[in-house]
Amino acid sequence: MKNRMFVGAVALVSACALGGCGSLPDSGPSGSQKVTIWLMKDSVSADFLSRFTQDYEHEHPSVELEFKIQSWTGIGPKVIDALNGKETPEVIEVGNTQVAQYAESGGLRNLTLESMRDLGGEEWLPGLADPGSVDGVQYGIPWYAANRVVIYRKDLFEQAGIKTPPRTRDEWIADSEKLNSNGDQGIYLAGQNWYVLAGFIWDEGGELAQEQGGSWEGALDSPEAIRGMGFYKELQALGNGPKDADEEKPPQTEVFADGDVAQIIAVPGAAAQIEQLNPELKGKLGFFPIPGKTAKAPGSVFTGGSDLIVPDKAGRPSAGVEVVKALAGRAWQEELARTMSYVPNKPGLAYVIKGQEGTAAMARGATKGRATPNSPQWASVEADNPIKPYMTAVLGGGDPEQAAKEASAEITEQLADG
Repeated sequence: MKNRMFVGAVALVSACALGGCGSLPDSGPSGSQKVTIWLMKDSVSADFLSRFTQDYEHEHPSVELEFKIQSWTGIGPKVIDALNGKETPEVIEVGNTQVAQYAESGGLRNLTLESMRDLGGEEWLPGLADPGSVDGVQYGIPWYAANRVVIYRKDLFEQAGIKTPPRTRDEWIADSEKLNSNGDQGIYLAGQNWYVLAGFIWDEGGELAQEQGGSWEGALDSPEAIRGMGFYKELQALGNGPKDADEEKPPQTEVFADGDVAQIIAVPGAAAQIEQLNPELKGKLGFFPIPGKTAKAPGSVFTGGSDLIVPDKAGRPSAGVEVVKALAGRAWQEELARTMSYVPNKPGLAYVIKGQEGTAAMARGATKGRATPNSPQWASVEADNPIKPYMTAVLGGGDPEQAAKEASAEITEQLADG
């Protein structure tokens, strides 16, 4: 997934990226083999990379690591060129939902054996692992994840007599109704926040699209998906979110910071932005996973994050695989989660962030994480997204079944164009 989801999620920003440099300084010993890694801007801090480089080169004296920082803007064609042999690095960080697109173009190394034998791939978060696998072949190795949680005003909950955050949808609706009074909005939820809708659809057993007989079809018109949209409409009505815009128009962090909103759905890092905009809210914000249909498990969420791929045409692909193993292995996964406030690639490693309230809530939600349909053409759907106007139509009183049928037909057409 493109990293727009993580705006504000990263507490430590790469000084190298802010300075506009293309890569970190060479630090390997003379005569060593250079291994080039492309990482995306702001994924990790310069300090993290410095410590990883020092440790890795100490353990592998013949290797010199070269990190080149890339921008998400325009990265797709650049990765395709690299897979075709143009200035090809040994390792590339890509969005988890981009792996299928790159796999279709060819040029990705099959990492199935390495992932299952050395990295314990059977334990990975499904929202990272599943989109990294295409036709049973693991091309993308999960690196880190992030997902949405509910950020709430502890003081407004207390004033409404709500002692603990809700754990079920029914409790969530009831609490939001209590909060939606006295001039306050129970929840601010924009009408076109389709990533949130996806979680409600998955909880009902529906899909955004599904593969049948080798082709993909839109699935918003299934009874399950329509029920998910019904819950979205019920929740969205408990505030004044616009029906015809997403969470960035206006930015929901700014709306929340104005002081009359009890809840928003966002990545935990958004809390820092809110407190910066309104210092009076410092210490008043809490976090909980999106509630599920029952208290047994949180609600489903879209998992965004990054996978690591190794191009076949890299000069030293085997050396690239070894770097991936280190970055995705236990020691540096724990360090990544601890220092960057990400969800590690395995639920069993989440203990390292239990002291961080927002990240811990995110990790609990990640256990029910999913990714968008694993079609190479899904990017076309997001580029001209028919889900958004579908949501606006239903929220505006349109026929849910007819609107879903029309949106599903558009999705089917877009997925077939590739």
